[in-house]
Amino acid sequence: MTLCCSETRHLSSAARMPEITTDHLDEKQVQLLAEMCILIDENDIKIGADTKKNCHLNSNIDKGLLHRAFSVFIFNHEEKLLLQQRSDAKITFPGCFTNTCCSHPLHTDSELEEKDAIGVRRAAQRRLKAELGIPMDQVTPDEMTYLTRIHYKAQSDGVWGEHEIDYILFMQKDVELSPDPNEIKSHCYVSKEELREMLDKGKRKELEITPWFSLIAETFLFQWWDNLQNLKQFMDHDNIHRM
Repeated sequence: MTLCCSETRHLSSAARMPEITTDHLDEKQVQLLAEMCILIDENDIKIGADTKKNCHLNSNIDKGLLHRAFSVFIFNHEEKLLLQQRSDAKITFPGCFTNTCCSHPLHTDSELEEKDAIGVRRAAQRRLKAELGIPMDQVTPDEMTYLTRIHYKAQSDGVWGEHEIDYILFMQKDVELSPDPNEIKSHCYVSKEELREMLDKGKRKELEITPWFSLIAETFLFQWWDNLQNLKQFMDHDNIHRM
């Protein structure tokens, strides 16, 4: 069931029962659960704010709670894609391989700004520094190409999940890396052929891959990858791809 704007904005604490304990989770990751995400409706219209914790509880997702997110894809000069393996400390999809960086713009003035998705691109710059240690002057918002948006929903386990409208950001640049082990277990650059092999392993359950990355890879990624020097033809800011 999808809630209307007013219902979502005022979703009561009683509607979020039962209360979920986080005592067994990583302390640093639990602290991040207090960050305020941007609540949106299915057309990506801002309708309020709520904690990262509440946005990622399946009990709320089942009631229609939806938030804004982004996925960054960074390619080096060899046109290889930088992947990360999420740390085992992560609350959703721990240990899974995924694209370069996936996170959320926060409900702050700078990251709420919507013109040309500048707020989302600022958030991406912030998280690339926090997760991968990339100096912020190497990943400026104006170097990121905003392609399109996807809307997807996925459960991580019985308690936690994702329900996002995800902005897809591309960038080609050689960057310096110093990953935070609390965020990232491993990282690697892959060619198209190597990624296809990983995706095949994922289908055989030999490798864990995040659902949003699998969806993007199975639909758009390789066509975009073939045209890194001509991405403007794929920029679609009017539509949201429901996946």
